[in-house]
Amino acid sequence: MQESQNIEWKEKWKDEYLKWICGFANANGGKIFIGKNDKGEITGLNNSKKLLEDIPNKIQNHLGIICDVILHNENGKQYIEIIVNPHEVPISYKGKYHYRSGSTKQELKGAGLNEFLLKKVGKTWEEALEPQATFDDILEEAVKEFQYEAHQSQRYPIIKEETDYKNIFSNLRLYKNNTLKRSALVLFGKDPRNYMINAFVKIGKFGNSESELLFQEVVETNAFQLADKTIEILDKKYFKKTISYQGLNRIEISEYPYKAVRECLLNAIIHRNYFGPPIQISIYEDKFMVWNPGSLPEELTLDDLKVKHASYPRNPIMADVFFKAGLIETWGRGTIKIIEECKNVGLPEPKFEILNGGIAVTFFKNPFSQERLIEKGLNQRQLKAVEFLKTNDFITNKIYQEVCKTSERTASRDLEQLTNMDILVKIGEKKGTKYKLKI
Repeated sequence: MQESQNIEWKEKWKDEYLKWICGFANANGGKIFIGKNDKGEITGLNNSKKLLEDIPNKIQNHLGIICDVILHNENGKQYIEIIVNPHEVPISYKGKYHYRSGSTKQELKGAGLNEFLLKKVGKTWEEALEPQATFDDILEEAVKEFQYEAHQSQRYPIIKEETDYKNIFSNLRLYKNNTLKRSALVLFGKDPRNYMINAFVKIGKFGNSESELLFQEVVETNAFQLADKTIEILDKKYFKKTISYQGLNRIEISEYPYKAVRECLLNAIIHRNYFGPPIQISIYEDKFMVWNPGSLPEELTLDDLKVKHASYPRNPIMADVFFKAGLIETWGRGTIKIIEECKNVGLPEPKFEILNGGIAVTFFKNPFSQERLIEKGLNQRQLKAVEFLKTNDFITNKIYQEVCKTSERTASRDLEQLTNMDILVKIGEKKGTKYKLKI
């Protein structure tokens, strides 16, 4: 048996371990062994009889729950096993809520606590009713746009001719007991921020460092129109374009693929934690990042995002509306599409990471950016050679020696590594060999 998400080893009892029990109770349950070291070896207890009486009482008095507390004897050494079952109601310790995630214990606060408490009572923010709201708070243009998209997708064609908003919103599970749900106002409202203050997108343009914020703006509209409005602003103000002509036709190509960016924004809108801060888009010279508050479902890892996986929408009501409009699938292929679209236009694979309490997706403009190359493990000589090739057509072994101040043997080894890594392409043989960046 190893220490894991559901198992914790402690050499001796401390009352602070009631926090761990609280965390297990709020998550998927677990076991704490008292009298074992961090390798799982039995160290034994001198006061096991007293602990066998004290621990159950402390658990019940401080947490209000009952756990099985079992004394074990092995090879003359005693240790205690505390079995914690998961609880449907939220459990607190001294007014604070703890949660077991992975092999760590976290104290829940702010947005995370709000979400946890709602989840424990079988509710989400989407289902909360807004008694003060009326259909005057709904943007007619957004509803009509949804009706058109739903008809076009054929996933919900019957809705095209419907004019009774009560029927439309009831069928979409956005209206209950003659009252609009909060999700209806975030999805189609004239001003969603009246109901969820952080329901918007923040855009920042940065210089050479994180501290050099050149300018910023916010995009405020309902969730259904938010992705397209955000892309429109990015396209007009932030993304550069290359221009070419086919005959008399002018063709503009954005530095980032439209479909990938749109898919990423739709994912962020649908999967974000609406109790957290707004979606943030950080734009740099060679990349841009989309960050949304929230965490991966417990069933998924970052590696799972690169292959087909089950869909676990954080906000299922919103996801259902976007699905019926034909804007998303429900097969867990969204992240795969983002990767494929970038590769199709010769861009590096986007980077998915867990960052600052949220999920970040970084798109790279240049496959030979310093950040990407360092991640690949290039040494300083190789980085210098790639920079040289950004302004020169080719490099040879001799030029490499001069640029990097190194020997012929080292240059040969470095160039061979760069070729094997698909960064350089080798042209010619022996003394006439040249190396170019592989585009």
